This record gives sequence, C-alpha cells and structure tokens, in this order.
Amino acid sequence: MTSPITYQNLDDAWPSFSDSITDFISELGLAQLQLACDHVALRVNDTDSAKRLSQDFERVGNVISNNIINGRPILIFELNSPLIIGDMSIDCVELPYPGEKAYPVEGWEHIELVLPCQATTCEALRDELFKIAPQLESVLKMKTEIKVKMSSPQGEHERLANPTIAFKKGSICIKVHPHGIKDVIASEQA
Repeated sequence: MTSPITYQNLDDAWPSFSDSITDFISELGLAQLQLACDHVALRVNDTDSAKRLSQDFERVGNVISNNIINGRPILIFELNSPLIIGDMSIDCVELPYPGEKAYPVEGWEHIELVLPCQATTCEALRDELFKIAPQLESVLKMKTEIKVKMSSPQGEHERLANPTIAFKKGSICIKVHPHGIKDVIASEQA
C-alpha cells in the first residue's frame, strides 16, 4: 500500500513534472504558439487525501469553484503565488475528488492550455489547432504513441461550451481548450 499523497509530495514533484511538461510541449511543437496555461490538475485516489490537499491549497489560495462534474466534486483554487513552468505562469489548480477510476500515479497529472477561438465542438477545436499547428497531423490522426482524447466535460451550471483535446504520453497530459477556467467559472454565474 502506498502512502497518501501530501502537499509536500506535490511540492517535491513540481520540478520533475515541470520538466516533463516542458519537454512534451516541445515534442508536440506547441512551444512556439505561446498558449496561456490556465490551470494545472491533480489526480488523487482517496477522499481523505483530497480533503487534506484541499485544506493545504486553501492556505495558499482561494476556492473559486466547487462544482460537480461527472458526478464528483472538482475544486478550482486560485493561488496567491503562481506556479511556474518554463515561461508560463499558472495561477489555478484543479483538485478533482476521486471517482470510480483509480489512477496509477497520484499527483500532478496535466496542464490545460487555452487556444482562443470560437470552437464549440471537439472537431472544430481540432480544425483550429491544426491550422496553427500542422505538425500535429500524425498525432491527431492517432498515428503516434501519443494518445489523443476529445471530450466536452461540463459542470452543472456551465453555459460556455469548452471542448477539450487531450494529448497523453505516459503519466503526463496536456489538454487544449478554447476558454480559460476563469471564463468557464464566470459562465456559471450568468
């Protein structure tokens, strides 16, 4: 049995995660696009760890969203001091409470990049991404070892369509979507 994930584990793992994400962004050819990173997300397998991490993140930021998505609570924290990956400044952390799926690796799992556009479907987002990143053709056609998943997750009160394309390699993932997390949260208030 593994030890529960802690805030200290996350802090210790940040440099390695940051390096892996930077390398993956370069491999995908996304570095030159200079897309903003609106948040970083965690994976946690037990509710007690999620509660402890929630308390820890409340010490370094504020909950700006507590929503039910796909049947489980997902909290978004706006940090008092941003996390840094390369030249990206990330001021929000997503903490999903565990669902049915147990993750092989707990901790930092993915970042989300914003490709500003009016796409309302995954197909339209794919087309917009392909226009500015044609090097992704073989990846988007799933002809590489990089896994691609398209989805349109939505919270109970969201009014803003935010389709997502996820690129996954090993235990890390980079997601691309058209709207930043704060815009999506604002749409819930409309």
